Amino acid sequence: MESALREGGRAPGLKLIETVLWDGNGAPRWPLHQARLQRSAVLLGWDCPKVAPAGPAHAARLRLTLDREGRVNWETSPLPPAKPQWRLGLADARLRSDDPWLSIKSTRRETYDSARAALPQGLDEVLFLNERGEVCEGTITTLFFDRGQGMRTPPLGSGLLPGVLRTELGVTEEVLLADDLPKARLWVGNALRGLIPAVWAG
Repeated sequence: MESALREGGRAPGLKLIETVLWDGNGAPRWPLHQARLQRSAVLLGWDCPKVAPAGPAHAARLRLTLDREGRVNWETSPLPPAKPQWRLGLADARLRSDDPWLSIKSTRRETYDSARAALPQGLDEVLFLNERGEVCEGTITTLFFDRGQGMRTPPLGSGLLPGVLRTELGVTEEVLLADDLPKARLWVGNALRGLIPAVWAG
């Protein structure tokens, strides 16, 4: 895995990404973002300078990018509007559980961006399956579910990003198949939006 990532890390224009919630005073999840950024940089063979977020006197979305030369760029934008519940469907594309790039949040995310751009009307998110029919993650979210034994989340081995919110919550991993989606209580979430109740729309 590491050799494939180091080779791919030399691709022109590749950048690592962290999307950070700024609450007006600080970034409460920043240590987890920083740990993931440093881990990803090591896997790519890049240097990762120590950085700290800074934002306005109100809540905002911060986006950090890091390139192979160690250059960091910050962008600030308004927080996305909150919805009380998201409607979920399935993405047409499938992920490979053995794809090492799924473990890194980078600009190499054409599959996710294409699926998000093609969201069917009435859906807020689509979930990807892997080659075994296991549920992985959404275009911009981690999936959480409860089949009656407490909250769970798909295992990293299914092929997905080690999300910051996922790490923060420390939820038990469990394989979920597509057929189980209509039967489970669902949530999606990420570091920017937190945990959002969800409903399966099929």
